[in-house]
Formats: sequence, C-alpha cells, structure tokens
Amino acid sequence: MIRPAAAVSPGDVARHYDELDGFYRALWGEHLHHGYWETGDEAPGAAVRRLVELVAERARIGAGAAVCDVGCGYGGTARQLAAERDARVTGWTLSAAQHDFAVRHQDAGEARFVLGDWLENDLPPHSFDAVVAIESTEHMADKPRFFAEAARVLRPGGRLVVCAWLEAEGASRAARRWLLEPICAEGRLPSMGTAAEYSAMIRAAGLRLIAHEDITAHVRRTWRIGTRRVLAHLFRPASLRYLLDGGNANRIFTLTVPRIWIAYGLGVMRYGLFTAEATG
Repeated sequence: MIRPAAAVSPGDVARHYDELDGFYRALWGEHLHHGYWETGDEAPGAAVRRLVELVAERARIGAGAAVCDVGCGYGGTARQLAAERDARVTGWTLSAAQHDFAVRHQDAGEARFVLGDWLENDLPPHSFDAVVAIESTEHMADKPRFFAEAARVLRPGGRLVVCAWLEAEGASRAARRWLLEPICAEGRLPSMGTAAEYSAMIRAAGLRLIAHEDITAHVRRTWRIGTRRVLAHLFRPASLRYLLDGGNANRIFTLTVPRIWIAYGLGVMRYGLFTAEATG
C-alpha cells in the first residue's frame, strides 16, 4: 500500500475538491471519473457514461433498486442511474462545492445527496441493494472500514462495485518515488493499494468477491485527453491567476494529470473494477 509522506485527512480531500471546483468542472464536467472505450472511437462524454453503465451492469441495478453512490462528486452518476435505471440513489460527498452543484442540478428522478464522510455514516443496516464507488476509495484512509460499511448497509445478495486506481504489482522503487507517491500526495490520496490488497479487504469484510477486472486498457485514454485539456486550460486568464496565487495549495494538481498519464503508459498504475456480493 503506497502512502504519501504526509497524512491526508477527510478535510484535506474536501478542500482539494472545493478549491479545484471550477478547474474540475471546466475539464471534466459533471463526471469526475475515467471513460471506458470499447472501440476507441467513442467521444469522451459517451465513454464516461459507458463506465457508469458497466458499473450498473455489474451491480445488477434495476428499476426501484436502492443504490448508494459513495463519493458521488457532482452527482452525474447518481442522476444517470436514476434516469436510465429508475433507481433510487443516495449520493455521498465530502465536498461542499460538489454537494451544492449536485443539489442544484437534481432532476425529477429519485436521487438525493448527502454532504458528509461515508466512514461516519448513520445508515441503517441492510438498506441498499447496491453500493457503488467510482474512484472514491482512493481518498479514504481507512479502506477496510469502507468495505465493512458497505457490507453492513447491503442487503443479503446486494452487490458492491468499486472502480479504483491501483498500484501495479511489483512497481519499482523509482516508479513509487517519482510517480505513485507524488500522485497520492498531489491528489490527496491517503493511500493507493494493489489489486491483491483490495481483494483481501473485500473478503475480510465478509463479502464474496465475484470478480476483479483489470480494465486499464479501456480507460487510460482518459489521461491523454485530460493532459491535453489541462494544457489548453492553463493559458486562460482565470487559470493563470489561480496558478500564480501561492495561497492555492492544490494548484500542484496540474502536475498530477500528466504524471498519471505517464504512470499508465509505463504500466506502474492500473485501473481495477471489483464486483462483490453480500452473503447475508
């Protein structure tokens, strides 16, 4: 498990997303996660929505299903699941800026949003048919507790689907020092695990691991596109003012975007999709 030199708190994560709110929405819109390319010809927006569809398929989300979206960001996934799957979705986010956007853009579908720390949730046991976490477990210091909470709130037979940034098994010391550790520090990730570590935590929580899929080849294009967008965005007056302001502690994230692209290209960072089931 990779950890940055300085500990990352939930408050650090919230400040990261609140401070970079305009930057993130300008670059990625309402979905702050990878796209999934099947043919390679899809537009970025279609690829992003396809990843949500893939998660919904693995989670077996159908009409009327109660779904918890942990780390819901701006609510794009929750709204898509409510509109296209007729699901009843509850989204959780640490970021006040994201929560405000999600609430303001609620549609007629059954999606609601909670501002708070998932690890401190007060949800009743066995209250959801599915729990999904698309690129949010990276921001949790206590990952075993995340899985334990997911197991607690899932109904017997309910499914957990997690999409996660992962350290490649056997990553070199140089890759860890120059790529993965800085990605954790700059992106406010308390830790980054391997596929084996995630699988072990799932089983330790009492969940049945159905599958781990390495879908890196289908998603890594995200960061080539992201790097190009960042470079174009940097020359806008608002962006320059932000980057030149020494008070903006999270401006270093502009370096993280190309760093992630390089890490994927070298194979030292992977992207995993985990599907698990509550056994009762």
